[in-house]
Amino acid sequence: MKIVVTGASGHIGNNLIRNLVSEGQSVRALAHTDQRGLEGLGVEIVQADICDPDSLRRAFDGADVVYHLAAVVSILKHEWHMVESVNIIGTRNVVEACLRCGVKRLVHFSSIHAMMQEPLDMPLDESRSLVESLHNPPYDRSKAATEKEVRRGIEKGLDAIIINPTAVIGPYDTQPSHLGAALLSMANKKMVALVDGGFDWVDVRDVADGAIKAAKQAPTGSKYLLSGHWVSLRHMADIIAEITGVPAPGFVCPMWMAQLGAPIVTTYDRMFGRRPLYTSISLNALHSNPYISHEKGTRELGYEPRPFRETIIDTLKWFEQCGKLEHNLKVKQ
Repeated sequence: MKIVVTGASGHIGNNLIRNLVSEGQSVRALAHTDQRGLEGLGVEIVQADICDPDSLRRAFDGADVVYHLAAVVSILKHEWHMVESVNIIGTRNVVEACLRCGVKRLVHFSSIHAMMQEPLDMPLDESRSLVESLHNPPYDRSKAATEKEVRRGIEKGLDAIIINPTAVIGPYDTQPSHLGAALLSMANKKMVALVDGGFDWVDVRDVADGAIKAAKQAPTGSKYLLSGHWVSLRHMADIIAEITGVPAPGFVCPMWMAQLGAPIVTTYDRMFGRRPLYTSISLNALHSNPYISHEKGTRELGYEPRPFRETIIDTLKWFEQCGKLEHNLKVKQ
C-alpha cells in the first residue's frame, strides 16, 4: 500500500509518519520547503505545493491513502487571504487530485476550531455545527470550509473521512508549533504571567494513532473528534514546574486585562519579528468549550488519550534532547 502525507514535516505529520513507518508502510512525504523532522525516517520525500494542482497529481500518482495535514495555522485576524489560499483552495486541490488519481481513501485533518463552541455548558461532539459567521477568526472559518470541500468530494465519489483534533502537544515538535513554543516559554522561565483560562490538550501521538485506526476501519464520511484533557494554564505551569524545577509564573492575569493588552503585545511582537503567542484570538480560545467528547472515537476506534502529565514529561524530554531547554535543566520523572 502506498501512503501519501501532505504537511509531512509538521508536528502531526512527522509523528503520523513515524507510526506508519513502524507498521512497515510505504510512505511518500510531501514537503513544501521545510523537511525538518523527516530525516532518517526512510521515507520518499517529494517537494509539492498544495496550491499547485499539477504537483499534487504527480505526488498522488499510485497512492492508495492520502493523509491531508498541510495547512496554515493562524491566530491573527488579518490573515484571511493566506488561510483561504492555503487551507481552503489547497484542500480543494487535494480533493480534486485524489479524485483524478483514483486515491482509495482521503483522511482530512480539520480542527476543533472548525466547530461552534456554544453552548459552552453542553458537551461538544461530532454533531456540533461548523462555524460560519464572519465574527469567527479566519483560521476557524477556513477549517470549517475545508470540511465542506471534503464533503463535496464525497458527493463526487471520494472515500474520505475527517479528523478534528483539539490543542495538539507532544514530542517531535520541530518548528515548534504555537503550543510547543508556549510550553517552552514556561519551561525556560520566559513567561512572566499566565492567563486565566485553559484548553483541551491532546497528545500528538494519540492523534496519529487515532487517525490511522480511522483510516483503516471508519465508514466513508465519518468524522472523529480526537480530544484529550481540559487543563488550565495554571495547572499546566504547575506540572512543568514540578517536572523541571523551574518555578511557575506567580501572576495569573484576568482575562479582561489580558484582552486589553493583547493588541499592544501582538503589535510589539510583530515589530520585532517575533511570532505572537498571546493574541485576542488565542485568548478567546482559552475560554472555549471545556467539554470536548471523544466518546465516538473511543466506541468505534478504541481511541483513548494518555495521561496529560505523561505527555508533558515526554515533550519536555524531547525538547531537552534537542537542546531547547535552557540552564542545562534535567527533566525529572
